Amino acid sequence: MDTKDATGFTEEANRSFRGDSGLDWADTTDHEASRRGFIASLDDTAIRTEDGRCVWDLAPYSFLEREEPPATVNPSLWRQARLNMAHGLFQVTDRIYQVRGHDLSVISFIRGEKGWIVIDPLISAECASASLELVLEQVEKLPVTTVIYTHSHIDHFGGVKGVVSDEDVGAGRVRIVAPEGFLEAAVSENVMAGNAMGRRASYMYGSLLPVGPRGQVDAALGKRTSSGTVTLIPPTDYVRETGYEMTLDGVDLVFQVTPGTEAPAEMNFYFPGMSALCMAENCSHNMHNLLTLRGAQVRDARAWSHYLDEAIGLFSSKAELVFTSHHWPVWGRERALEYLKKQRDMYRYLHDQTVRMMNAGYTGIEIAEMLELPEELAREWYNRGYYGSVSHNVKAIYQRYMGWFDGNPASLHPIPPEEAGAKYVEFMGGADALLDRARAAFDNGEYRWVAQVVNHLVFAEPDNESARSLQADALEQLGYQSENATWRNFYLTGAMELRNGVVRNEAAVQTAAADLVLSLTPEMVFDAMAVHLDGPRAAGKTVTLNVRFTDTGRAFHLTLENSVLNHEEGALDGADATLSLPFRLLGDIAGGTADLQASLGKGEISVEGSGEKVGELFSSMDRDDFWFNIVTP
Repeated sequence: MDTKDATGFTEEANRSFRGDSGLDWADTTDHEASRRGFIASLDDTAIRTEDGRCVWDLAPYSFLEREEPPATVNPSLWRQARLNMAHGLFQVTDRIYQVRGHDLSVISFIRGEKGWIVIDPLISAECASASLELVLEQVEKLPVTTVIYTHSHIDHFGGVKGVVSDEDVGAGRVRIVAPEGFLEAAVSENVMAGNAMGRRASYMYGSLLPVGPRGQVDAALGKRTSSGTVTLIPPTDYVRETGYEMTLDGVDLVFQVTPGTEAPAEMNFYFPGMSALCMAENCSHNMHNLLTLRGAQVRDARAWSHYLDEAIGLFSSKAELVFTSHHWPVWGRERALEYLKKQRDMYRYLHDQTVRMMNAGYTGIEIAEMLELPEELAREWYNRGYYGSVSHNVKAIYQRYMGWFDGNPASLHPIPPEEAGAKYVEFMGGADALLDRARAAFDNGEYRWVAQVVNHLVFAEPDNESARSLQADALEQLGYQSENATWRNFYLTGAMELRNGVVRNEAAVQTAAADLVLSLTPEMVFDAMAVHLDGPRAAGKTVTLNVRFTDTGRAFHLTLENSVLNHEEGALDGADATLSLPFRLLGDIAGGTADLQASLGKGEISVEGSGEKVGELFSSMDRDDFWFNIVTP
């Protein structure tokens, strides 16, 4: 990748950060905690598929062995990146083990009466399997009896078939426990906006960037996302209310449900026999996102704080340690309580102060520039903005209450970026004049302003190489200075694509897994089809189509009219045509992994009635292009 070194301004910014941040750089608590209880690690950090494809490897991160950060990485982020290099099998306490550094998330193992209880089996089956093998080799060869999904994000369930099989679960040998609403949340979050979310996730996690001091160094919650086989086995047991108690393989648990916090469906739980509290992803060793940069619905900071407060009331007087599904545990009742309180107060402070300033008339952008955490919260390493940030979390809170509009009529109906870019360039005296002024600003270290102003020229003249180069230079320096891993990855990926264009690296992209498609309901598939309908192309068309699923026996009818696709259960008399096919095949066609005409040709689909009307409907659907432009029009 074509990269440049840190400028003098960036070197000074990162050097000054040490003295100006108020952080205790001599504090080694986290370094000791991240290595505490270490038992063993893999001889080879590369984890591969059966055909030899590498899906995870820490070897490229060997540059992080040096203690002092280079000028191209914020020193606080460098510290977090080095902490996230602790990998292998660790004993947390009697009967509780974790394997860290095998994926973005952490997989935990609890010794039950007959076997292992697995908590959150990572993203990929290969990574989960390698983790289980390490436990079986180093601790005890026992079967897996239970899997617990703490919440509905893919890095907490995707590797499940690396530790158990459908047959184990179907035969009743393994139970799978999850919070109520898990399955719908797990498979639906990426259905409607999955393509756009996936493209932006490639920026957020730096999956397109080369690993190195000028590229991807970390993803805050862990090194990066694995690229193995994503799987899903539906839960057998659901937890529906706080205080619910279960005994799993002889181990007692007390649950707390926390919907709408870090995930739509999430739960914490306490092990009375071990005085251990699992906080899922409601706590971690960084500030989390209230609105993830890949895109999602805004999370509720007030509810998040409330559930942390509830956990303190329920469990803190008994818990001797807190562990989560990212990073390392916190040991000791006093320290664990402080950790829970200060994470609680961090989210509450962001919420309350944003709303206070919002009610005083400030906009989200203004509040983001004004608001800082108080020193007693900001100086804690686990409250640093490596993943979420004060800036974009404040804007998320504003958005949750007030939406996209800041109240200024000038913002109500702005000109779109390409047209506005041309007008800005004209107002500034043309492209050459704008670039001259922008280069002077760059030489003065005003990288935020350069990125903002040159963006107008890039959108007005996307082929202007001088503009693209200067914009890339500015984004690169912003990335080098960022304490936030996801901001860094966004900045550097943007710089890379400005310089080199969009490089279609399919191996770096996490696509929808077959198990997730199988878990969709017919209604979800039809909703996904509806958002793929090209409205203008469908104008004037009227189609009624029955869909019969040969594997489930269910039937629905679809109606295309007014450029809208509606669905309803049950066949419709007098429909233009009837399609008969397996349900899974429709999901593949809707998701773009199977072709309607090819399936018809192979006899996988039968059609009664007007084939022309079937073609009319499906020809009105568009296909997502994952590699759409982000930093250019």
